[in-house]
This record gives sequence, structure tokens and C-alpha cells, in this order.
Amino acid sequence: MINLYGLSLEKLEELMLTMGQTKYRAKQLFTWIYEKEETDFEKMSDISKSFREVLKNEFCLDKPKVYIKQVASDGTIKLLLEMNDGAKVETVLMRYNYGNVACVSSQVGCNMGCSFCASGLLKKQRNLEPQEMVGEVLVLNDLLKESNERVTHVVVMGTGEPFDNYDNVMEFIRIINNQKALAIGARHITVSTSGIPDKIIKYGQEGLQINLAISLHAPNNELRNKLMKINKAYPLEVLIPAVSEYIKLSSRRVTYEYIMLKDVNDSLEHAKELVELIKPTYAYVNLIPYNQVDENGYKRADNNKVHAFMDYLIKHGVTTTIRKEFGSDIDAACGQLRAKEQRG
Repeated sequence: MINLYGLSLEKLEELMLTMGQTKYRAKQLFTWIYEKEETDFEKMSDISKSFREVLKNEFCLDKPKVYIKQVASDGTIKLLLEMNDGAKVETVLMRYNYGNVACVSSQVGCNMGCSFCASGLLKKQRNLEPQEMVGEVLVLNDLLKESNERVTHVVVMGTGEPFDNYDNVMEFIRIINNQKALAIGARHITVSTSGIPDKIIKYGQEGLQINLAISLHAPNNELRNKLMKINKAYPLEVLIPAVSEYIKLSSRRVTYEYIMLKDVNDSLEHAKELVELIKPTYAYVNLIPYNQVDENGYKRADNNKVHAFMDYLIKHGVTTTIRKEFGSDIDAACGQLRAKEQRG
């Protein structure tokens, strides 16, 4: 059966036309599905009874099931969701003063193999479909109903490499961005990639105002090769020009994500290299306190070194922030909860 949560309005309109319906039928369905949040086709009263029967027989509105739910003292919600085939992925809700941010996974497992990351402890099984990613957001919205809240921002920064699942991720974005669906503004949506140059350029050609973040984590090839195996395929001299091309195409700033690892990438010499590396690009840097993963042995950089690193970047003209921490009293690192469940 076709899950309607996985179809953008444009694709649903095309499908309705092939079924002898009008484009207006697609808009009716979007109103029922997203505005009225109705999942029972029989209750869609302005749709003919005969077509309601077709809907019941050929379509569904399935959401992922909550397998494990963790709630931190700061209000962060971390879910392990189970898909129809039994696959499990993590989704996180983080509460900022500007809104509720859903961190969405794009794959079941991850093949990027970043040495510091819990997500790569379990290898990629498959890509997530658009309806499954939309489902991640819808399940969080269901949990927020009690407090009359909803997801206001989405970051595709969970398990998986979004640009390794490019078409499905873009369809997901078109759905959640649509005003007749979840109406999450383009500038409230961010996709994070470990760095696939051709997809970065393609993303810049989309004509959308969605944000791009680059998981950088090292200022030179030697160190980045150790931390991120993708750098061996796409070294910095290939990645940085692709980011520059993206900026030309989209007129959007990028954010470089940089996890601070003790005695690995946290020195002022590393900060100096980073300034020189990203100088050709118009970018922010987001320094990320490390959530320790027992399996890999990395430690969190000392706070004084993190702040010294930030001060150096700012003094040299790089807008820099330190990411707020969430869920420190639960399985905070991306991939930890699923890895723990898989290990039993």
C-alpha cells in the first residue's frame, strides 16, 4: 500500500490525475492528513464514498511506533522508533528558546565510519523512505500535543548520511516545508553532510532556502583522514571548492560543525589551520562538545580549550558558537540508544 505521508503535494496531484481524479483531490487529502490530522479515510467526509473505498484499499497512513522513549531532565526527548519492517532509528526533540527542534535520521545505520561517532557502530541497512522521515516528525508532534506545542525546526543530523539518500531526503523536505502540510519554514530546516561534493553542488541548485551544515571536525587532511574515512575519497581540496560553489549557487551561508576532541583537534594551531582552510567560504563554525562513546576512546575537550579555540576564531573574523548540550542524563550521542538496544 502507498503511504500518503511519503508523497509531496506535487506527486500526490500527479497520482490523483492518473487515477481519474482532479488535482483538487490531492489538496483535500492534504487538508485531512495534515491540518485535521485524520488517519481514518472513512471520516474524510467531503470525499466520495466510492473513492474512500479506493483509499482504504490502496493507501495507508502508517507512522513509526515508539519502541523506547527517554526524557531528559532538560526536556529533551529521545526516541527509538520502529518502522514497519522492524528497522529501528533514533529521533530526538531538543527544546531551544526559539522553538522545538527535531533531529531526524535519514538511514538505518551509517556507512560513513567516522571514528568518534556512535551512529557508525551499526552499519547501514537501508535508506529511510520519505514517509518514514515524515513519520519521525509526526510522532514527535503527537507527543507535543499535550502541551499544545509542535515541531518548529528540523535538522537532518541523526543517523545516516543525508546525501547518500539524496532523493528521499529532498522529498521529505518538500513535504514538511509545504504550507498545506507541516509548514516548517525553509530557513528552519538544516541538512548536515559529511561532505559529498557533487551532492553539495546539486543541493545548491535546488532553489530552496534550506540550510546546509558540513561535518568538518578537522582542519587538515591528515587528521580528517583519521577521524572521517570519507575524507580519503573527498579530501579537503575537493570539499572546500564544492562548498564555495554551493554558496555561489544558493547565496546561503554554511555552517561547519566541529566536534571538540581532547588533545586531538582542540589546539590553537588547529584553530589557526581552520581559519585558513575556511577563508574562501562565507561560513559559521559551530563547536560541538563531545558526548563520549565508550567504544572509541575519545574524550571531551576541556572547557577552557574550547573557549580559547572559539575566541581565536572570533578574533580572526569567523562567527563561532558553542552548541548547547541536550540530554546529558540520557543516551545523548547520536546512535547510542540504538546501538545499546542492538547489543541487548
